[in-house]
Amino acid sequence: MTNIQDFSGYNPTWCPGCGDWGIGIAIKQALIQLGLNPSSVAAVFGIGCSGNMNDFLNAYAIHSLHGRAIPNAIGIKIANHKMPVLAIVGDGDCYGEGGNHLIHACRGNHDITVIVHDNGVYGLTTGQSAPTAQKGFKSKSTPTGILETPINPLALTITSGATFVAQSFAGDVIHTISMIKAGIEHKGFSVVNILQPCVTFNKVNTYQYYLKNVYKLDESYKKDDFKTAVQKSLEINEEKFPLGIIYQKEKSSYTDELTQLKDDTLVGKKRFTDFDIITKLFI
Repeated sequence: MTNIQDFSGYNPTWCPGCGDWGIGIAIKQALIQLGLNPSSVAAVFGIGCSGNMNDFLNAYAIHSLHGRAIPNAIGIKIANHKMPVLAIVGDGDCYGEGGNHLIHACRGNHDITVIVHDNGVYGLTTGQSAPTAQKGFKSKSTPTGILETPINPLALTITSGATFVAQSFAGDVIHTISMIKAGIEHKGFSVVNILQPCVTFNKVNTYQYYLKNVYKLDESYKKDDFKTAVQKSLEINEEKFPLGIIYQKEKSSYTDELTQLKDDTLVGKKRFTDFDIITKLFI
């Protein structure tokens, strides 16, 4: 049985009170509760404060280029489709630089779990406004207020083809653990958008703000109904934040439909690790 120390790397350097602390603990606890160990899971990190977790989480992990965590995670999944693969990213990294990758990964229903630290800012580069920042948000990059309409991550991923879309709040670690576990257990493209206060650079979307505006979906909510899920996702535009599984649908994943993977994983076939065969290619 693994414990929290097995998944722990260097001591985190996040600001005291940052929502990343809650997310970091939730990820580790979710992996432990699923019976995984550092050698049985792969994680790809984006750039940003969330990406710094690459040093704090002990697992098979890489630090990708900015916005490129998802395609790297997809590559790992295709190479070994039996291994759980996580993409741990920030809202700027995933919805900004990586937005195009996100949309097409949803379309393909790739069996990876994307965990998004949604704090409305680029915290690592001192607080420029991210794609989820509300119109009018003032920051170092938008001193008179942002002009663009914010990305709605729930509506975007649901309508792009994701088969699991959930939302949680970094201030509720127990709920966040349950959403991450459900996302990993789901067979298909999973997005867990986590509302994460940045205590240093975002003085609007604070813990107090979210405690006032979040609410949990009850058991009567129909998470498998597409239209209901889209309508629920639009509540974000009214500063109401539903927590729970917004949408979930059973559908064949991308690797399920690859005939090359019916019998074994690509890494199991040893086509690219048998050096005697590889050497013959250069003769």
